[in-house]
Amino acid sequence: MITHPAIERVRAHAKQHGIEIDVHRFPAGTHTAEDAARAIGTEVAKIVKSLVFLVAGDPVVVLVSGADRVDEARLGAAVGANVRRATANEVRDRTGYVVGGVPPFGHANTTRVIVDCRLLGHDVVWAAAGLPDAVFPIAPAELVRLSGAEEADVRSG
Repeated sequence: MITHPAIERVRAHAKQHGIEIDVHRFPAGTHTAEDAARAIGTEVAKIVKSLVFLVAGDPVVVLVSGADRVDEARLGAAVGANVRRATANEVRDRTGYVVGGVPPFGHANTTRVIVDCRLLGHDVVWAAAGLPDAVFPIAPAELVRLSGAEEADVRSG
């Protein structure tokens, strides 16, 4: 079994909600959606990007397809406030994970999660498991349930 404290926090959260996740590690890294898709052998659209934004200092994790970008104006409308992208230090401080490894759930602090509707059209998606080289497959419905995500159309284009 692959172990690391960051991965174990993600696994523990999933287990508390009734599922076991199958974490895969790729030594070459899965830091970007393209890297992850190449390593896994899947489409970039099936990679979950967990992007962290701040709303009045509070973190909001946005789950979006690896093929898409977040439109900050749409995100701001969805959360009812202005947003800005978190810095790498803010990501680590607010979520407990480094950029490239932020999972959709199991954050160090209570975090609001928004999932872009387009991500939900797949049978299975791949999300970060706490480290930039660790990912796991999950059905989108389970992703929403475990993260407590609110659905919104926040992608650009």
